[in-house]
Amino acid sequence: MISLIWAMTKEFVIGKNNQIPWHIKEDLLYYKNHTKGKTVLMGEQTYYSLKGYYKTRPLPYGTIYVASLNPNLVLEDALVIHDVEEFLKTQKEDLWVVGGATIYKLCLPYADRLYISIIKKNYEGDTFFPQIDFSKYQMIWKEDKEEVIYTLFERVVTA
Repeated sequence: MISLIWAMTKEFVIGKNNQIPWHIKEDLLYYKNHTKGKTVLMGEQTYYSLKGYYKTRPLPYGTIYVASLNPNLVLEDALVIHDVEEFLKTQKEDLWVVGGATIYKLCLPYADRLYISIIKKNYEGDTFFPQIDFSKYQMIWKEDKEEVIYTLFERVVTA
């Protein structure tokens, strides 16, 4: 199963200057509870952004895959992949896609589940989540909190 997880504003903002433009502790815990110890896929910029947050601590995931166009990239705590679509076609274990925008765009056609945290307050940003064809998904869960609306969409299986 391939799951995408992210937080965005109603205007689809997901980042600014390679950082998340908000700090909502409840949403960080939600994200951590879903991804801790799991196999994740992220882009190179997201990897370096997360390393900036965690500094000397290890990232809280199980197996980490980092997509990069740099053929010489070697990371001590992650496996580097260069062809995201081929990787997704051959991936056998459950996978959590955690960003950024380009990786989300490449992974959307393969996504079984979308875990979307909708931030109620508006924030400026320079990175946006790609457009989603919601006709391919059905909302199966929604929880409205003070600062965030949590949603879970599952791909509609057609016969």
